[in-house]
Amino acid sequence: MIELEGVPELIDPVMVAAFEGWNDAGDAASTAVAHLDREWKGEVFAALDAEDYYDFQVNRPTVWMDAGVRKITWPTTRLSVVRVGGEKPRDLVLVRGIEPSMRWRSFCNELLGFAHELGVELVVILGALLGDTPHTRPVPISGTTSDPDLARRMDLEETKYEGPTGIVGVLQEACTHAGVPAVSLWAAVPHYVSQPPNPKATLALLNRLEDLIDVRIPLGELPEDARAWQVGVDQLAAEDSEVAEYVQTLEEARDTAELPEASGEAIAREFERYLRRRDGGPSPEDRTRPPMPPKPGNRDDEDSSDD
Repeated sequence: MIELEGVPELIDPVMVAAFEGWNDAGDAASTAVAHLDREWKGEVFAALDAEDYYDFQVNRPTVWMDAGVRKITWPTTRLSVVRVGGEKPRDLVLVRGIEPSMRWRSFCNELLGFAHELGVELVVILGALLGDTPHTRPVPISGTTSDPDLARRMDLEETKYEGPTGIVGVLQEACTHAGVPAVSLWAAVPHYVSQPPNPKATLALLNRLEDLIDVRIPLGELPEDARAWQVGVDQLAAEDSEVAEYVQTLEEARDTAELPEASGEAIAREFERYLRRRDGGPSPEDRTRPPMPPKPGNRDDEDSSDD
């Protein structure tokens, strides 16, 4: 474990997390956090001990050469911090790794310990799932929380999901029980084109995150990559009449299901985002700041019934 030494006092910190694996269709979520880390040149300050949480026969380490010396990179979860400048600077604590193989409760408790020590005000967990959605339409993004007050203040859905879950769902519930405000943002990826990467879904997640936490995110080449991705899928679909017909069926179902009010709200959100970018990204006078969470239990304590 790398200690927290050298991490400066953070400004209005938000933790943004994503994990490769079951919750990461098309690698859309993990690529979004990687984009933030790359664009803002994140500084890694902590890494979880790989042997505590990963089965190396499932997630194997990799060997590489560094100036003629063989080195090993172990699968793990790393934390970095970036500062977003502007009139009202804000820090993001980025969590990127692989869904753990075991001891999920201890894993979440360790991340929550970092969140408390750093004064994190909100945890946003990104995920992506396969869905019956056409690649030709805007990527559906759902924002959910277990906190009814947070759902009302931030225009989110109060989660009602029941069924199998991954580390995204487990971490969100761990945050709720620890009193840490938490939100999950989910992108729906077309199941018929699930291979990574999916820059269109990554871009949609970043746009929704931008709205949620009131920061201006540099998008780099993502918009162009998203357009190129859609053109490529269009060409593949055109070569297979059955796929083309299926896509048309999804388009009709999507267009029928969307109410005019929903379409109007989507247009309004896009117009507001355009104005923010054109004017240099002004922020609302007052950010929505959830209350500071209480300190979680001792991170060293382990539950003998951990996964």
